[in-house]
Amino acid sequence: MKRTLLIASTLLGSTWLTVEHTHGAAAAVDIREWPVPWKGTRPRDPFVATDGRVWFVGQEGDYLAVLDPTSGQFKRIELEAGTGPHNLIVDPKGAVWFSGNKKAYIGRLDPKTGKIARYRMPDPAAKDPHTLVLDAKGDIWFTAQFSNFVGKLSTGTGNVRLLPLPTPGARPYGIVVDASGRPWFNEFGTNKLGTIDPASFELKEYTLSDSGARGRRITLGADGVWYVDYARGYLARLDKASGKVSEWPMPGGSQSLPYAMAADDRGRIWAVETGPQPNRLVGFDPKSASFFASAAIPSGGGTVRHMVFEARQRQIWFGTDNDTIGRAAVP
Repeated sequence: MKRTLLIASTLLGSTWLTVEHTHGAAAAVDIREWPVPWKGTRPRDPFVATDGRVWFVGQEGDYLAVLDPTSGQFKRIELEAGTGPHNLIVDPKGAVWFSGNKKAYIGRLDPKTGKIARYRMPDPAAKDPHTLVLDAKGDIWFTAQFSNFVGKLSTGTGNVRLLPLPTPGARPYGIVVDASGRPWFNEFGTNKLGTIDPASFELKEYTLSDSGARGRRITLGADGVWYVDYARGYLARLDKASGKVSEWPMPGGSQSLPYAMAADDRGRIWAVETGPQPNRLVGFDPKSASFFASAAIPSGGGTVRHMVFEARQRQIWFGTDNDTIGRAAVP
């Protein structure tokens, strides 16, 4: 029988970030964090449900959890020991899908009943589902980093289809789906980005111009596919039509280790530099081709690994290795 815990938390102080826009007016971004009551469990990959609650995984604690930002209360749902949940997403009906990274399955939690369904990988070589993303049809595309697969789970049937990557050690990592239903993903072990035709399941790879480039997370902008080059300290954009890459050095330089990233509803790109301590959230405006914002994560962050933009409240949500769930309200 799974245990469910309910614990209240205290809100950390906020930090204010001054943002200078191209027209000269200034605004502020408020970053707030909620301390997660289970220490050393690496809370990560929050996702905002339609009811406003924020779900996340405890990667080192083998749990799923949900935060009510209004009350500050946390609810914890235990998973089997050794599950190593890595990432989760919440579908429009409220079901919580998560990657059982160390148990080779994708799980579906029904929050109303607490029941968990498991969708296991059809190939025993696909051992580590990593990052999940929903497409417009409600199906799930995912990466399996060290196993070197990208896959698709058809949520209606439970069928899992896998595509092995031809480059040994490609390490598919971050993943997004564009408006046409096509997934795009980083190949963190090499200097490539990949994409799959959703109809034919045909793989196309883009080789990045610098052999040392290592894209780790990825997002979509109006003008292309954006990614962070973790190894070299760059923010970069891939033109999908031409394959051309444009790059901008991160404010923190070659040792900035940019990791988590997201695009907001104004087409601006946000990323976290995890090299400096405290980690720094920075904003980039493609229209001016310049970084316009920078702020320290109040808790220090440790490492901010993934974040999402929630359009209704215009907020970016993230988890930190310093045991917090954070929120940045963008202008």
